[in-house]
Amino acid sequence: MNTPSQRLAALCQAMSAQGFDAWIIPSADPHLSEYLPQHWQARVYVSGFTGSVGTLVVKKDGADLWADSRYWEQAAQQLEGSGIALQKLGFGKTHVEDLAESLPENARVGVAPDMLSLAAKRQLESAFAAKNISLAHDGDILAAIWENRAALPQSPVYPHDAAFVSESAAAKLARVRAAMQEKGADYHLISSLDDTAWLTNLRGSDVPFNPVFLSYLLIGQNQATLFAAPEALTPAARAVLAEAGIGTADYHEAAAALSQIGGSLLLDPAKTAVSTLAQLPDSVRLVESINPSTLFKSIKSAADIAHIRETMRQDGAALCGFFAELEQKLANGETVTELDIDTLLLAHRSRRPHFISPSFNTIAGYNANGALPHYSATPEANAVISGNGLLLIDSGGQYQGGTTDITRVMPVGTPTAAQKRDFTLVLKAHIALAQAVFPENILSPMLDAICRAPLWQAQCDYGHGTGHGVGYFLNVHEGPQVISYHAAPNPNHAMKAGMFSSNEPGLYRPQQWGIRIENLVVNQAVENPAETAFGRFLCFETVTLCPIDTRLVDTALMTAAETEWLNRYHAEVREKLLPLVEDAARVWLEERTAAV
Repeated sequence: MNTPSQRLAALCQAMSAQGFDAWIIPSADPHLSEYLPQHWQARVYVSGFTGSVGTLVVKKDGADLWADSRYWEQAAQQLEGSGIALQKLGFGKTHVEDLAESLPENARVGVAPDMLSLAAKRQLESAFAAKNISLAHDGDILAAIWENRAALPQSPVYPHDAAFVSESAAAKLARVRAAMQEKGADYHLISSLDDTAWLTNLRGSDVPFNPVFLSYLLIGQNQATLFAAPEALTPAARAVLAEAGIGTADYHEAAAALSQIGGSLLLDPAKTAVSTLAQLPDSVRLVESINPSTLFKSIKSAADIAHIRETMRQDGAALCGFFAELEQKLANGETVTELDIDTLLLAHRSRRPHFISPSFNTIAGYNANGALPHYSATPEANAVISGNGLLLIDSGGQYQGGTTDITRVMPVGTPTAAQKRDFTLVLKAHIALAQAVFPENILSPMLDAICRAPLWQAQCDYGHGTGHGVGYFLNVHEGPQVISYHAAPNPNHAMKAGMFSSNEPGLYRPQQWGIRIENLVVNQAVENPAETAFGRFLCFETVTLCPIDTRLVDTALMTAAETEWLNRYHAEVREKLLPLVEDAARVWLEERTAAV
């Protein structure tokens, strides 16, 4: 079974044999992670669609892949010839609504229990109730036909360098236990990998680009147990756990351990798989809430922010070297492809202190490929960077002192007036959010319109969110904050001082070019005055340090205040990076930060 159509046929045959009318394959693992180990990339295996998010639904009369606007063009290309139809999320129904409407009464739907959250299970059951459609989640029929399925990863688990840790695991555990008491919970189960890594001050590499490890953490009022592969825990990691009073057990024993508890259990239903709770006694009362650690880790300490600022200096210096080398190669007429961008970036970042790895797969899209927000060049399909056009580069690094994520667009050859207009509109949107002042505790989705206003004024828009939370040497995407009007606001979206997020508006012309300008920002309290008659206010400190290419700026479209912001930003970039660069990188930095 080497093609998606063959795998789809085998799945349909297995469904028919076991009496299923539909089978759902979400992008999920038992930890409801965004980025998955190969072992759980079932949707990729069956459909051939490699985007990070999407849901495959297979029915008797056909199969559909549900994806949002970031992936429409990619999915259309990758699904061609597979027999799987693309369904565009954001226009009309969701896959849940479609199943509830299209399936007959008393139909039977299946989904693997280790790819189904408790919250998703309830949503499906609620939608199916009117037609008595049953949801089976006690097994995975795909397992029998999945050839050469990857084993579970077991990378070494090691401590986050103590020089970059501002709070001990014991202190974090005490904060979580206090939150448990406030909620009346006897136990707390953490399934999300970044929460466990943050709380234990341990890191790993079980998930590509994310320094996390497969684990569960069960916390009681007087004891705590980390469930992870015993052979993965280094002696140094075991010492950190022992100091915090955290015991260990095998990763596969978590579900059985839950069978032995009583009282009440705090968990996040959106981050806990039904397979994990399979042996939980019915007598245990569930206390459902966002994990307290998710809220705690979203607010970086003053020491964390200081490390982040220094990490941004080092990352910015690496980017100066990268862009200087790239522009020289192009000027010399050397052949450079989209694939070469990642290699060059890694070479320059690897020279900076405390660098660990990229924070995600580099997106380097030239001209039409840049219009695909999550484009990924492959050896089989990549563009040569030559002639005239725009090159979009979205990349980032994992450092002991923080996680970076930056997008820049550079002209190749001579940019057109239309390209400069689009770039300037995106820059105006970026500056609008960067300069925003907003009430403390405002719900983050409500800030989105501030950023989009300059684009909306020109009757332009973009399909993805404007900003996401960023981890501290953790996942490049983390919650709870999200700057996107597509997100339904909830109290967990409250903006607090110390939160670390992206500012990344864009504009995409299908089959032509794509533009995105992304910096990372930290919420800071407005100091003068610290308190007003209307409460406390916050603003953004831009911490990413890298020139924004002024060769693409149409200054006629900029206001005086916007031009002042750009020149002030470039003066800061130049001042902070000059001591770290030399030779060609220094010359490039001085040229690209010249005032406009």
